[in-house]
Amino acid sequence: MDRSAGALTFVICPIAASSCNIDEAMSSTAVTQKRQRGLRVKLGGSILALVLLENGRQIRGRMSQLSVNGGLVSLESPLDEAIRVTVLFHLGTVSIRCRARMLFPMWATQGCLQPFRFLELPEADRANLTRELEALVRAGAPQEEEEAE
Repeated sequence: MDRSAGALTFVICPIAASSCNIDEAMSSTAVTQKRQRGLRVKLGGSILALVLLENGRQIRGRMSQLSVNGGLVSLESPLDEAIRVTVLFHLGTVSIRCRARMLFPMWATQGCLQPFRFLELPEADRANLTRELEALVRAGAPQEEEEAE
């Protein structure tokens, strides 16, 4: 415990607490996470997507929301949470084919909305996707800032 700042600070560190600068480490982490946040663009199903399962099955869907971290795809029926898939879609001049992990689905009036998180989006694809999403925002597409994880 470090009581030098007048408040109790618990430090889990193999080095002595006095040599760990918690405030600096925490603030740099917060800044890093804030930089990783991106635009979440609402597409309203205007972008077609193909979800490839590991067993070779192909499932068609429509992209409802998209960011450089993942998206929300509209499907006829939900997929199991945490399964790994390959997501394919075309946005503007960019074609994306990337591994993703499916998250917990939400039922909709027709089918379901299932979020997913990109697992291995290459930096070049990330830059191209960012450029296309920013172009959509400039063109008037609805957006919101992604929440921190």
